[in-house]
Amino acid sequence: MYQPYPQNTQLPETQRPTAPASVLNAVRVMYVGAATSILGIVLDVLTVSATKKAIEKRSPHLSVSQINSSQHVLVIAFIIGGLIGAAAWFFIARSCLGGKNWARITGTVLFGLATVDTLGGLSAPIAGVVKIWAILVWLVGLTAVVFLWRRSSTEFFKATPE
Repeated sequence: MYQPYPQNTQLPETQRPTAPASVLNAVRVMYVGAATSILGIVLDVLTVSATKKAIEKRSPHLSVSQINSSQHVLVIAFIIGGLIGAAAWFFIARSCLGGKNWARITGTVLFGLATVDTLGGLSAPIAGVVKIWAILVWLVGLTAVVFLWRRSSTEFFKATPE
């Protein structure tokens, strides 16, 4: 018996290409970035007294109450920022591994914002160790972005259907 239309209406599945070494390295580096964000929270909390002294030195006209309030706000911001940062690193890493080009672009834009934040943070009244740590985290981001924009990575993102 003749059937005018085929019974199976599913399209054949397209196979996702295997991620090249450059993307795998970028993902590993982003996982390191997530870990450095979490460790940064610990470092921020451990250096609270140095941050307080930096605030006192930078703004000698502030009262003790104002300095304590500033310190508490900074610590809370460090914790929230570190958790959001770690989540972003992880989410973008997983999405890049899946070949999502938007994740590569988003990661690059976030790196640009992190560059501005890191440069601004160098003059902030925070502990010197925290400033050094921020530069290390920035270098991790730079490494990830370099891996994401290598030729083999670009070919992978172009070949992967969204």
